[in-house]
Amino acid sequence: MGQLVSDSSEHGAESVDVPLLDLRPQYESLRTEIDSALARVVESQHFVLGPEVEAFEREIAEYCGAPEAVGVGSGSDALLLGLMALGIQPGDQVLCPTYTFFATAGSVVRMGAEPVFVDCEPDTYNVSLESIERAAAGCQRLRAIVPVHLYGQMADVAGLEGLAQQLGVPLLEDAAQAIGARDSQGRPAGAAGSLATFSFFPTKNLGGFGEGGLVTCHDPDVAETLRTLRVHGGKPKYHHAFVGVNARLDAIQAAVLRAKLPHLESWHERRAANAETYDRLFSSAGALPSTASLGEGGFPLRYPVRPPAPARHIYNQYVVRVPASLRDRLRSHLAERRIGSEIYYPVPLHLQACFKEVGSPQGSLPVAEAAALETLALPIFPDLSAEQLEAVAGTIIDFLADSG
Repeated sequence: MGQLVSDSSEHGAESVDVPLLDLRPQYESLRTEIDSALARVVESQHFVLGPEVEAFEREIAEYCGAPEAVGVGSGSDALLLGLMALGIQPGDQVLCPTYTFFATAGSVVRMGAEPVFVDCEPDTYNVSLESIERAAAGCQRLRAIVPVHLYGQMADVAGLEGLAQQLGVPLLEDAAQAIGARDSQGRPAGAAGSLATFSFFPTKNLGGFGEGGLVTCHDPDVAETLRTLRVHGGKPKYHHAFVGVNARLDAIQAAVLRAKLPHLESWHERRAANAETYDRLFSSAGALPSTASLGEGGFPLRYPVRPPAPARHIYNQYVVRVPASLRDRLRSHLAERRIGSEIYYPVPLHLQACFKEVGSPQGSLPVAEAAALETLALPIFPDLSAEQLEAVAGTIIDFLADSG
């Protein structure tokens, strides 16, 4: 595979910088549209909520296939308000994955509730239905299930809906990384479950110029509750029947997101094409998809499993798996060659110090614990060149071949 390596000194080739994410080409391609959107907000002098946010809510609801969408200040705000709208109370128990970003469980704790951590699947890293069933059997005060659609691939929504119905609790989808993803029935993230939450952090496939979030739902009464909660619970203004929070979406963020939304599908397609290139290059070296365990041997890399249509992976991250003994060395090797990477996530939530009182002992959720030591996210953003993709794959392939 030496011919793929654009940065290998033994071939005398000049190095190729590959950042984990570079948003500058995206902005340059949309500069006129975005600058016009920003000027529109400045001219209106309406900076918080208002017509720009309302228009964005209508457009994003249509995109997500949800009747209602409520813009909020961040993805973390979306989770917190979603739990509030579901009536989660102190002492309640909420099932959530241990292998995810901190905000999922952090929002549960902020409500005074107890996160009950569950394991993930070894191939998609999404929440395991079997683990949820086991954890639910030990709960006395279970009030909700919060799965995460990790890395841009939806969890088993159909199975989760059936299980939530069986347990008599609502399903709140954390779709922060999955806007535009589709489940096994072809439904977009946000179209199922009781509520779904999204993040528009700049690194997301649809990212703003700062923080932003959204909650989708199907019940107009719940949507109205969410809109009241995001303004301190005031309705009408200065009259409070209950306590909310300040979680309003800025008009500038809404305007930027409105300018970007028409381009989102093409970005999804380019990310998927980049993933297909990685898949092909890794497969040609002997790597297998993540449905095969590392224990099966062969080339020591597993690339992401691609779900069959009508499901769709939107590749917010492209995550490979290598032996734990090689993962950190590989990352250092990439960094030395100016190739970006990231570990999502190095410590499962049940082992975080702040969750010591509600977590589980080491070894209790083994799939997530192994994934935390073996996974590595590679550059996947839409504007990567063929040369950059080949440099990333070739550098990894040569390193793993030499380490074998």
